[in-house]
Amino acid sequence: QVQLVESGGSLVQPGGSLRLSCVASGRIGSINAIYWYRQAPEKPRYWVASLTSGGDTNYANFAKGRFTISRGSAANTVYLQMNNLQPEDTAVYYCKADMPSPSGSSWYDYWGQGTQVTVSS
Repeated sequence: QVQLVESGGSLVQPGGSLRLSCVASGRIGSINAIYWYRQAPEKPRYWVASLTSGGDTNYANFAKGRFTISRGSAANTVYLQMNNLQPEDTAVYYCKADMPSPSGSSWYDYWGQGTQVTVSS
């Protein structure tokens, strides 16, 4: 199993920046990728960005050019740097890890508890 803990969310003014952290523990060597998602009130949870164990990154269109996902110096930490934040970025941000089952026939998903990001003047 994998445990994930997010942090770094807070209130920020429009145009500001935040860096979110996702710290993984447990069987981190089996993780295929780390993902960031976000969920605004009464909205679905949307994928934001992903980072594979091989270092490949991908971003949702709304995140391209403003958000950067990266691995920290500690192998169990993944960051989401968010710049030029706007009110529509207000949401709870979650990180997720996935890994294959021992047989390789299915995938396990693990979620953190989320961190609140509020963009408001």
